[in-house]
Amino acid sequence: MQAMNFKKLLVPLGIVVLLGLAWRSGGWGGVALAGGAIVMFLLLHFNRAMQVLKRAAERPVGYVASAVMLNAKLKPGVTLMHVIAMTRALGELRSPKDEQPEHYRWTDGGGSYVDAVFNGGKLQSWTMTRPETPEEEDPPAA
Repeated sequence: MQAMNFKKLLVPLGIVVLLGLAWRSGGWGGVALAGGAIVMFLLLHFNRAMQVLKRAAERPVGYVASAVMLNAKLKPGVTLMHVIAMTRALGELRSPKDEQPEHYRWTDGGGSYVDAVFNGGKLQSWTMTRPETPEEEDPPAA
């Protein structure tokens, strides 16, 4: 938990340091330039998030084109937003709302599915399950 709290403070601290350096080197003009760059960066990230969610809203919840491909592309530590961007669909929430860790499921047309566990918005683990195929019976001996 300590590392997570440190990361939450790192970005605002970086912004303050950047604005301080801009003030020192260029006065109010430097602060305005650095502030504009920070606002542009935030707007770009906001725009990307809105595009990802817009694409996801157009697909069924919990659907993915190929669970096998999703399983191959997943890596520990990626964010939920990144997984939503990969699948172009929101995952089906399988755990109680607002409780950590969060469990999501993405299912493809063939019945295969990927269950993913997110803690604090970061992927911890995942498992892929394929549907059982009935075993073919041996033909009777003549």
